[in-house]
Amino acid sequence: MCGRYVSVASLKKLQEHYDAAGVGLGMELSPSYNVAPTSKIYAVVEHAETDGAAVQREVRAVRWGLVPAWWKPGIDPKTEKQKTMPTLHNARADKVRSAPSWRGPFAKRRAVIPAAGYYEWLAAKDENGKPFKQPYYIHPADGLLSFAGLYELWADPAKDEDDPDRWLWSAAIITHHATWLAGVMNDRTPVILPAERIGAWLDPELADKQAALDLITGIEYEPLQVRAVSTAVNKTGRGGSRGPELIEPIDARGDQPLQLTPA
Repeated sequence: MCGRYVSVASLKKLQEHYDAAGVGLGMELSPSYNVAPTSKIYAVVEHAETDGAAVQREVRAVRWGLVPAWWKPGIDPKTEKQKTMPTLHNARADKVRSAPSWRGPFAKRRAVIPAAGYYEWLAAKDENGKPFKQPYYIHPADGLLSFAGLYELWADPAKDEDDPDRWLWSAAIITHHATWLAGVMNDRTPVILPAERIGAWLDPELADKQAALDLITGIEYEPLQVRAVSTAVNKTGRGGSRGPELIEPIDARGDQPLQLTPA
């Protein structure tokens, strides 16, 4: 899975890197070395603002944690408490064609989530034999990672139709089965799109679901780098750090090669 990642590229850099002509929602986000679900993140999408308008590629600020278009707020009859908004931050590649939350976005609302790198954890023991989760930072030697993602638009029924804040944009990162060392850390790993597949993946006119699925399978990955980092990354929210010290190596070995080999 992908539950935490690094996003530090500026809006301008992302526009240039992905050849994006527009900026949706016009929101500049602060760099973060500890992006967690429900945070605002950047997503690259191809979208027409109105029916009949030309489709353009945009960099948008969206919620990380997809909210299905059909979700309705209100009281949960089982708990008799207010429903909490879904936090669907990962979508399984083997479920995107069939699961109710994913099949609509997979058909025509596919996205790219840019990242400098991401974190995984491995069970370990400290000097006193106490178990803990050791975080590792996984990243390319240079450049950006382009996670395959899905996005959705949810209309808040409590807001008027002409209210610009009525529509919530949200997104999820697609994951698939991980093998070898990556699989030891976690049995899921984010789908990383090579540059030559991004255009087809974002194209909302690509309605063939098998063709879209083919774009996120059989990827020959370039080797990545992995390093052990401080457990400070484990803390999010108030008091948690989002600075560059989170990705500093904590031992002399520094970066080690990591080969992703998807099933």
